[in-house]
Parts: sequence; structure tokens; C-alpha cells
Amino acid sequence: MPLVLSRRDDVAVLVLDRQEALNALSFALVEELAAAFDAVGKMGVRALLITGAGSKAFCAGADVGELRGRDAAAHKRSLERGQEVLSKLDALPIASIAVINGYAFGGGLELALAATFRLATANARLAFPEIKLGMIPGYGGTQRLPRIVGEARALELILTGRTVTAEEAHRIGLVHRLIDGDPIEAGLVFARELTKYSLPVLALARSAVTHALDVPVREGLKLEAEAATLAYATADAQEGLAAFLEKRAPVFRDA
Repeated sequence: MPLVLSRRDDVAVLVLDRQEALNALSFALVEELAAAFDAVGKMGVRALLITGAGSKAFCAGADVGELRGRDAAAHKRSLERGQEVLSKLDALPIASIAVINGYAFGGGLELALAATFRLATANARLAFPEIKLGMIPGYGGTQRLPRIVGEARALELILTGRTVTAEEAHRIGLVHRLIDGDPIEAGLVFARELTKYSLPVLALARSAVTHALDVPVREGLKLEAEAATLAYATADAQEGLAAFLEKRAPVFRDA
């Protein structure tokens, strides 16, 4: 199976398993990802963890052999489909965590960028090498990368195609944390920092932050006030306030 979806307590775990191709994104695998993201949305889980099988690659990008001999119209359709599928990940109401173990090149890096969080093992290597093939990223890389690392760094990485180490990726904000040990276990530890909180309130906080770069500050402040008001109106907010005053741990019920 090139894609394995399982559940660990309240976390969905999605593993790309095409080790013979460094977990590359074939067109078929892109469709399997679409189905998997839809399935995750119905599992009742509190977070999604994505990683690659083996120790060599998270996902080495597109299956290059599939790209030759296609006309421009077919290529555009496949790009738009890839963007649509990764947008499913971006739009999930729960937090997603990409654990980058080994290569995350091209479409693999674009997959990671569509996740809420990115963790990296010491052997992680990240790049957009498309320029070396006379191409550019097409699954959202040119849009998500500058929002994460800034325009200057994004231009440098995309126009040179150079590879960055895990340490540099962490330094420039491309990944959130560096991890040791088993990627899935480390990812689950990180996920549990989030899953103990109220899902509706987490979603409101995430929405407020992600809109910050898309609207002027004044409009963003209005959105923040609306989101904060909605959060305050939840039963979970009242439970959180009561627990604080009563010096006990809150029991959130996602309501």
C-alpha cells in the first residue's frame, strides 16, 4: 500500500509508503491523499500526523517519469488537482503535523507546507529543485513558502533550488521543531500538546492567525475580535475560566 492511514488514540497517522521511489507523489498517490484527507475529516480525531516510511525520505517530490510527454493543458490540470488536494489538508478543521524524515523535495515540501506544523529529524533535507529541471513549484509552493519564511528567502530557495538542512530550516522558520528518535512517536508527543485543548477554540485561533497575512491590520483586528468573542461564548471557555479560579485542570468538551 503506497499510503497507510491508521489511528493512534485521538490522532490520525498517515504514512506515505513508496520507499522504492523515495515516497514520491505519483498522480495515483495524489488521488489517494485526497481520499485520505476526506477520511480523516470523518474519523473524529483531534490531529493528523503525516510522515514518510523508511528513513530516507518524507517525500521526494513528483514522480518525474510521469511528467514527460504531457501537453500543457494536461499538465495544468494535474497542477490544479494537486493544489486542490493539498488545500484539503490546509482546510482540515484539526491541526496537521508533517514529520519530515529525510528528503522533502518539490511536491513533498509542498505537502509539508500545507500542514499546520512541520517537525524535522536531523537527516531532513528540504528543497524546491524544480528550477534545475526548467520548471517551478506548482502545488502551492510559490504561495505558501513566502508566507512562512518571507519573500526574500522564498525567492532565494526557489530560484536557486538549493537544499537546506534541518538546522537551517529550523533557523529560518521553515520547520517548527527539530526532533530525535522515531518520527511517529515524536510527532505524537507534539500532537498531544494540542489535543488536550478545545477543538472549536483551536480552530478559531488558527483561523485568526492564518487570516493575518491576507487582510489589512484593521480588518484583521476585527476578525480577531469576532473570533475571540466566539471563543468566549463556548462552554469550554467558561470551563477554562472556572478551572483557573478553582485551581484545577480544565475538562474541555469541544462545546
